[in-house]
Amino acid sequence: MSTNMLLNKIVRPSRNFVKLGRQSKRLCSTHVERKKSSDNSNGLFTEEHQQLRDTLKKIIDKEINPYVDQWEQEGQFPAKKVFKTLGNAGLLGVTKPTEYGGLGLDYTYSVALAEELGNINCGGVPMAIGVQTDMSTPALAKFGSDKLKREFLAPSISGDFVSCIGVSEVGGGSDVASVKTTAVKKDGDYIINGGKMWITNGAQADWMCLLANTSEGPAHRNKSLICLPMNLPGITVAKKIDKMGMRCSDTAQIYFEDVRVPQDHVIGEEGMGFTYQMLQFQEERLYGAAATVQPLDNLIASTADYCRQRKVFGSPLLNNQTIHFRLAELSTEVECLRSLIYRSVGDYVSGQDVTRLASMCKLKAGRLAREVTDSCLQFWGGMGFTNEVLVSRFYRDFRLLSIGGGADEVMLSIICKYMNTLPKPPKQN
Repeated sequence: MSTNMLLNKIVRPSRNFVKLGRQSKRLCSTHVERKKSSDNSNGLFTEEHQQLRDTLKKIIDKEINPYVDQWEQEGQFPAKKVFKTLGNAGLLGVTKPTEYGGLGLDYTYSVALAEELGNINCGGVPMAIGVQTDMSTPALAKFGSDKLKREFLAPSISGDFVSCIGVSEVGGGSDVASVKTTAVKKDGDYIINGGKMWITNGAQADWMCLLANTSEGPAHRNKSLICLPMNLPGITVAKKIDKMGMRCSDTAQIYFEDVRVPQDHVIGEEGMGFTYQMLQFQEERLYGAAATVQPLDNLIASTADYCRQRKVFGSPLLNNQTIHFRLAELSTEVECLRSLIYRSVGDYVSGQDVTRLASMCKLKAGRLAREVTDSCLQFWGGMGFTNEVLVSRFYRDFRLLSIGGGADEVMLSIICKYMNTLPKPPKQN
């Protein structure tokens, strides 16, 4: 089936320049013009990518942004409702196989959607969507059995299921090899015991892509990924974690006590879970970086607009060279990040291992997000310290980027490994 035929499944809204901004209670609204993908000179995106973005933009404007403030106050967005809307539009499985409801497109389409999700007025909803599309399902789509794909992947693509990824634990997050949760074979089942921490979508999920120890072997070869229904006896969502940022995305602590799941729920080969998870991390980190670019562009533009209107000593604040030079520097850095992402995605689509580049994207996105939000908040002055403007929300939300999905220090270690500069442990006598 051709790309155009696949895209005909999707409703195509009229194409307008996007005016994105959040009306604050005491300020005029800020409008930011979105860059059209056709402006990209590297040829990564086409008109078909733009059609997908236009479809998503219509949903964001109608079904998401009008309710973000409410969801932030409530501490949770209705994932099942939002995901079903996205699933009906064909947006939860753009790279997934067509026989399970996906569009079967290449990863550049996921990146285009990740960028467009950056026009949502918070970080929590795009993160939750990314967990569904690029974190909990890639290994299942690539290595899972037909039975598992029909039971778990297809309803995740259609939006009937909400998924989560169970890797981090109380005693370890970025150190994936150290997870302690066990899945012991007994009478054709696995008996699962342990717990998971910091689980995005955990309070609303229908199933979890669980990483657990299935044998006593070496740490890198004793783990498996398991499709775990979240309604089984012995699963307890202990609490919904109260976070500094990403307020509308539920994050749970979950315990497992003698949970029985059939052994055929293992994704791919038993003992390959660590390897599969490392492969999933490539898409997770590329997605996370791509979803960062548009919000940073928007924040820089809205800050420039605010400083243009704000008068200090009779002159627009933007006339201060410190400010307009700083915004120019930040805009340049965002373009550098975008180019790094596009280069990485191009290599990934061509079949190359992009672990090094994806780690660079993740590292740069997290650090740049902190830099942009901090600088822009400073230029908003007292208003930046309120909850009435988006810059303060993204200042909180984007602090997670240097922690979740692999901390900055882990990304640096991966990069050093590929540079052959990582110190080797001393040989034991």
